[in-house]
Amino acid sequence: MPPKPSLTHFLCVPLGGAQLARSLSLFRDDVTSIMSFAVPHEAVRPLGTLHLTLGVMSLKEDGVQRATELLESLRLREMLAKIRASVPVNSTAQAGKVAGQGEAAAGDGGLSITIQGLQAMQSPSKTSVLYAPPVDADGTLYRFCQQLRSAFQEAGLIIDDNRPLLLHASIINTIHVKGARGGGRRREKLTLDARDILDRYDDYIWIEDMPVERVTLCRMGAKKIEGTEDDEAYEVEAAAAL
Repeated sequence: MPPKPSLTHFLCVPLGGAQLARSLSLFRDDVTSIMSFAVPHEAVRPLGTLHLTLGVMSLKEDGVQRATELLESLRLREMLAKIRASVPVNSTAQAGKVAGQGEAAAGDGGLSITIQGLQAMQSPSKTSVLYAPPVDADGTLYRFCQQLRSAFQEAGLIIDDNRPLLLHASIINTIHVKGARGGGRRREKLTLDARDILDRYDDYIWIEDMPVERVTLCRMGAKKIEGTEDDEAYEVEAAAAL
């Protein structure tokens, strides 16, 4: 079996803002405390790295150019308008703000996101990743992201792993804890029994009605942000405004 290609880029909806910064800071202070869950500090992802991943890529220079040109050519407002037009009126009315589509954003043709709760990527009793899902009662956000993903798949840019799109913001990932391994085997990931963490943060609101301003093509590998103690960010290769 040929080796898997190394991943170089990913398409995403970036997350940020003052509300998310406060929510993440409070969460980090709690779960890393030795009086609470004693999660390693490095396992909690920095604010600047939080995003909703739409797909990953393995690109050479010509592929980066093609991906950039494709992203910049997409008419995101028109795409979103067509998606909204296909949603039954009653569904849209009932979903309202619960769908994470604030009135201001929806009214001007844009989109906003609400991120709430916490879930485990693996078994809650032995997991290496905890993530926060978006609230998307009428499915507008999912369909919008799926159409973006499909455009890049059809162009042969996004790696097709035959898995459905899972919109999520990774909050904890133990792979970033240096020198920590679980179970005594060299390559085994550090895992957490996250059942109590999930119970405590089941309804936690990370962001409420955050306007989506852009979709970005980013390079893999977050880098430290100068002037900050522990924040990081991904290098943006290209972006399309919404």
